[in-house]
Amino acid sequence: MGDSGIVIIGIDPGTRVTGYGIVREVSGQVVLMDAGTIRTNTKKPMCARLGQIYSRISGLISEYSPDEAAIENAFVASNPASALKLGQARGAAMAACAVSGLVVSGYEPTKVKQNLVGTGRADKSQVAFMVERILGVKNTGWANDTTDALAIAVCHLNERRFARMAGK
Repeated sequence: MGDSGIVIIGIDPGTRVTGYGIVREVSGQVVLMDAGTIRTNTKKPMCARLGQIYSRISGLISEYSPDEAAIENAFVASNPASALKLGQARGAAMAACAVSGLVVSGYEPTKVKQNLVGTGRADKSQVAFMVERILGVKNTGWANDTTDALAIAVCHLNERRFARMAGK
């Protein structure tokens, strides 16, 4: 890790809305590069929506050249069909990262909340508050999916730092 730091893309997958956040850490300071959502056309077949997620993530990787990727692990939903769709969106995003040669780390939602807020049961507003504080931005009006993706990226940076300090 030189003076240019490390760039991480965080991804919160979903078939309707996939959030992304791209951050750079230089000398312990985390800076926002880009963040937003990929909104798929729900009238299109699932294969087209997954292709859109894959293409947009690939485009972001081409544009920002992240060093690593972090993605939310699919949680087990009460509805098996929802869980399957979420897994497909996650797979499309992971495939885009893999084709680009990125190592992808997965994080449980409770792990991300614990890492940023100090409790795995934190609500969305607490996570958003911490993301804004860490990145030095205010009142962003981001969608929850965007905030979650940025939280995943920041969690990954924290986990990397901890692993280095622990000699892992």
